[in-house]
Amino acid sequence: MINELFLFVKYFPGSLIADSFYHSLSDEQVAKVQEYNFDHPDAFDTELLLSCMEKLQHGQAISIPYYDFKSHKYIEPSRKVNPSDVIILEGILVLHDPRVRNLMNMKIFVDTDSDVRLARRIQRDTVERGRNIENVIEQYTKFVKPSFEEFILPSKKHADVIIPRGADNDVAIDLIVQHIRTKLGQHDLCKIYPNVVVIYSTFQIRGMHTLIRDVRTTKHDFVFYADRLIRLVVEHGLGHLPFTEKQISTPTGSVYTGVVFCKSLCGVSIIRSGESMENALRACCKGIKIGKILIHGEGNNGRQLIYEKLPADISSRQVLLLDPVLASGNSAIKAISLLLSKGVAESSIIFLNLIAAPEGIHAVCKKFPKVKIVTSEIDMALNKDLHVIPGMGEFGDRYFGTDNAATFSLDT
Repeated sequence: MINELFLFVKYFPGSLIADSFYHSLSDEQVAKVQEYNFDHPDAFDTELLLSCMEKLQHGQAISIPYYDFKSHKYIEPSRKVNPSDVIILEGILVLHDPRVRNLMNMKIFVDTDSDVRLARRIQRDTVERGRNIENVIEQYTKFVKPSFEEFILPSKKHADVIIPRGADNDVAIDLIVQHIRTKLGQHDLCKIYPNVVVIYSTFQIRGMHTLIRDVRTTKHDFVFYADRLIRLVVEHGLGHLPFTEKQISTPTGSVYTGVVFCKSLCGVSIIRSGESMENALRACCKGIKIGKILIHGEGNNGRQLIYEKLPADISSRQVLLLDPVLASGNSAIKAISLLLSKGVAESSIIFLNLIAAPEGIHAVCKKFPKVKIVTSEIDMALNKDLHVIPGMGEFGDRYFGTDNAATFSLDT
């Protein structure tokens, strides 16, 4: 597994290997290479590494040197690295310099037994770099081990994730690889707005979206599969509520350490499409209070509050705002503004919907960056009539079986 991770890093489009940033040695230094400490921070061109990392983060392609470990010099050709959604930096001292650490979103320390590290070094240096065992052991004793204890081991405290047992910890390594793959699969808007969450798409979810989007789907099937999707979105949204750790006793007399979610919770549905999500919320949260907001559209941009009935103590609650479709964002902004005027904290609002248009996400996130949006898919765009494309049509009419003449089905 550790070899798989190394190959994943080595050939990943946005990977940087710190070994590429060793200083190219002069002829005088090469002549006395046995006295050179390659495990000291000064052996690396950290300024060049920082420059490359910053350029990649700003979407600029870079060329990194190719370091030859036999001649200890840079040789041609250099390697081009294009900007990527995920940049992986690997090296023994990458957690040592605070400037480098500050550019990282996740810091990982692979903790391996010292005997294993020595055995790998002997195998690598004798096979790949043409050195003899005596020189390898001498270098290890003189430079490698002291530098590890002085510079590398102390950097462990800066890690967000520590992988014990190194190559033997398949579970930890697999989780990290899956985390990277998840990041790569994120919608671009999730990278712009950290408060936007799209639930992980499976073939089952795609299948349900196919059915509820199909114009030929009957009302009965539309309601059935919409309810299934709504339940998934609600359950995912509940996972973003604040929680505390709690220990309980099981029927076997054992102790289990779990979590307890906040109890001060309520739902608020935007009439009328949002009412389709109430049953799923009640099924997940027994006895939950649910308020209602009715907003009427005035042209393409205006929204007028017609009716609201909210819990009297809503200011002290976490609020799940319900509406299946986030289109222009105008009604959502009106509803969120109302909640804020009632004393609800912006960070206490989780907005749940089945599909969202980019325009609506931009509008809500720019005005309310602390409101979390949880959706099952982000669609392409809005058309000139402010309908989501490809969308699913008028959700309220399809769900409740009414025709297009109904006046309460609103774009949020």
